[in-house]
Amino acid sequence: MRIALVSDIHGNLPALEAVVEDIGRRGADAIVNLGDSLSGPLMPLETAQFLMAQDWVHLAGNHERQLLTTPTDKRGASDAFAHARLGAKEFEWMASLGHSLRFSPEVLLCHGTPASDLEYFLETVEPTDFRPATQAEIDARLGEVDAELIACGHTHVPRVARASSGQLIVNPGSVGLPAYDDIHPYPHAVETGSPKARYAIVERREDGWTSRLVAVPYDHMAMAALALAHERPDWAHALATGRMP
Repeated sequence: MRIALVSDIHGNLPALEAVVEDIGRRGADAIVNLGDSLSGPLMPLETAQFLMAQDWVHLAGNHERQLLTTPTDKRGASDAFAHARLGAKEFEWMASLGHSLRFSPEVLLCHGTPASDLEYFLETVEPTDFRPATQAEIDARLGEVDAELIACGHTHVPRVARASSGQLIVNPGSVGLPAYDDIHPYPHAVETGSPKARYAIVERREDGWTSRLVAVPYDHMAMAALALAHERPDWAHALATGRMP
């Protein structure tokens, strides 16, 4: 079994198309989308239509939940842009998705952690630091999950770790947004330092699960220009450089 993991597309259809082309060259038995697919100042409707046409397993991320439930006057700029451009079919599709799913007896999929679509799994935010999670933190967030492989997204950071039990946890990184900042639970910035689109391939072999993190080039400057045209210079800088201004 060979599974391609994509996550955090954020309406960046050209990045997604480049990733799908690369997956086609490498080969995969299945493609899984771990959520946060549409929110952002890029191409939310076109990305939704592309994803809805694919025979993939899809999850909802926190942004899908926010698009469905957050009142108009409380939406952030990225959610507001996407919400204004989506129609009834797209909202119905989002509403059908869950934030976690048992893909098989061996594999659990989640957007954040098994318990929450907002919790970081492999990273920790402190008042003055954004850092890799400790072994104890990873084990606590895993909880009682017994899957051999856990796939997660949400932080946009491509990373592979193992729980104390030996269970493999893989975050493929973000297809469409290589850097962002947030104020919850404390102000912090996440930066990959590269504008490339990210995804991962996991494979079940005789000796267990293996993983490969993949970075794919695409025309990121065109998407940076689109973000700037939509009055989001923060996104434009992130898409062009993989860093926050």
